[in-house]
Amino acid sequence: MNTSVVICVYTDERWEDIRQAIESVENQTRPAHELILVVDHNPDLHLKLKRAYPQAIVVENTHEKGLSGGKNTGVATASGEIVAFLDDDAVADAGWLEALEEGFQESGVVGVGGRTDPLWASGRRPRWFPYEFDWTVGCTYRGMPEVRAPIRNVMGGNAAFLRDVVSEVGGFHSGIGRSVQGRKSRPLGCEETEFCIRLSQRKPGSVMLFEPRAVIGHKVSKQRERFAYFRSRCYAEGLSKALVTKEVGTQDGLASERAHALKTLPLGALRGVGEAVRGDVGGLGRAAAIVIGLAWTTWGYVVGSVRLKAARS
Repeated sequence: MNTSVVICVYTDERWEDIRQAIESVENQTRPAHELILVVDHNPDLHLKLKRAYPQAIVVENTHEKGLSGGKNTGVATASGEIVAFLDDDAVADAGWLEALEEGFQESGVVGVGGRTDPLWASGRRPRWFPYEFDWTVGCTYRGMPEVRAPIRNVMGGNAAFLRDVVSEVGGFHSGIGRSVQGRKSRPLGCEETEFCIRLSQRKPGSVMLFEPRAVIGHKVSKQRERFAYFRSRCYAEGLSKALVTKEVGTQDGLASERAHALKTLPLGALRGVGEAVRGDVGGLGRAAAIVIGLAWTTWGYVVGSVRLKAARS
């Protein structure tokens, strides 16, 4: 099987990040079939990338502005049997593609996601930041499998899908995920969650696989290390989850979240308190952040659900 790698980009403010992402793809132990750079409605960046990377396929987003449109453009452009997505501010380990491709050798697998580790801009994890909420910075979080295992959905910045299957179920839906219109836009997410659930519903027996050997590092800016961003991201996730459940139903749309909220988060809060008792004062901060993060995510979901009901009435 061969793999087309898609990197969606939108601003030349990330030029150095984009360069490092591209370089990491070009240094894979198993070379990509092709590298596709999808530029989100930024003609100047499109031209700049075409000149700088003639070896890549550089195209403009032909769909609605935003990450979902960019991904759909990448899938439509790709010719590989597999389409892998890498964030424009991420760096893939040399064995990333090889590990993703090997996941598709298992029966029924239509999508494979890898492990995403945070690369903190300050050089270290904030002491108050709970591992259970690493998803707020686009990274693998405590509560996910530690070994290869089926999961409900993969994380969009480190994922691969069979190309034909993506097209068959209608691609990624706009209006759910993050709109990459600028740094001030609300940090929504979940476009890959809705896509994976919809795919599984329409193609029963399809398997999404977590492959921890497919590793990337995801850069976390100093702004995203702040508690204000953490809280905002949790609230936005709740809003996004309301949109997801509208599309795929609450049973599938919240199954993983219920397990995380009822088991992983209480254990995490207790762990933080225990670590504080043993001398790690940051443990109290992590315990408090877990409680606040859960509360703000839940509140976002409630607000989003109420808004959707009002819009339908």
